[in-house]
Amino acid sequence: MQAGKSFQSIGILSRPRREQLTAVVPPLLKWLQARGIKTILDEETAAGLTDGSKGQPRSVVADLSQLLLVLGGDGTMLAAARLAAPRQIPILPINMGSLGFLTSFTVDELYPALEDTLAGKSSISQRVMLQAEIVRAGSAIERQRALNDVVITKGALARMIQLQLNINSDFVCRYRADGLIVASPTGSTAYSLSAGGPIVQPAVEAFIITPICPHMLSDRPLVVRDYCQIEIKLNGDADSVYLTLDGQRGIPLQPTDILRVQRAKEQLQLIQPPKKPYFDILRNKLKWGEA
Repeated sequence: MQAGKSFQSIGILSRPRREQLTAVVPPLLKWLQARGIKTILDEETAAGLTDGSKGQPRSVVADLSQLLLVLGGDGTMLAAARLAAPRQIPILPINMGSLGFLTSFTVDELYPALEDTLAGKSSISQRVMLQAEIVRAGSAIERQRALNDVVITKGALARMIQLQLNINSDFVCRYRADGLIVASPTGSTAYSLSAGGPIVQPAVEAFIITPICPHMLSDRPLVVRDYCQIEIKLNGDADSVYLTLDGQRGIPLQPTDILRVQRAKEQLQLIQPPKKPYFDILRNKLKWGEA
């Protein structure tokens, strides 16, 4: 972060348990107010307080803020990322969830992290975002961003689906599988990892394409440059097939739909602990080396 960078308005997004909110947020608001910083609460945060505070929709919070302070787990962080990246505002994530790959500051580190951030001393990690586009009958009917992954998957009662993968208009292969994941390096530790994909450092300019339970055991994860355009076509019966963004939003697909995935123009500015290297976080979260 640039030295001397100052913030006059900070938005607070959260979804922790109610008792955590009442313990953390009121003193936090007083701390920020004492420093002349305007705070904007989202509706979830305001609803967990007992002082009658009023919240705003998250999109409004992002519009009014120069920095987003996220109190919660990775799910809250992913929702905030889709708001922050196009507005080019940084996120300071505080872990109040369980695993917390993205929310790497602890509650005990909240105030030191804020002091460093307000003083312009924080370290910012630039994270690539995915842009997904659904093409139907030759026209783009939906464009969305995701930080972790874009997933085509079958519904609960659907059969194995058939997908065709093209990269930069070149045919790659056809899959028969439960689905297909396109993940960013940030998302390599999420659904893709559970499906057998590799862990990729966030700074690597790559996307990971991981089949979910493929019919052919030779169908393995594929790593490609993130400047490629990835195109996925539905083949055969596509009943109850969905596109899912960061595991949070599902969009039903039709048999003739085409999904195009590419690198988004904007990157996410994610504030990171300067003394916690990426591999320290991996060892801690994945319990590497423990019996």
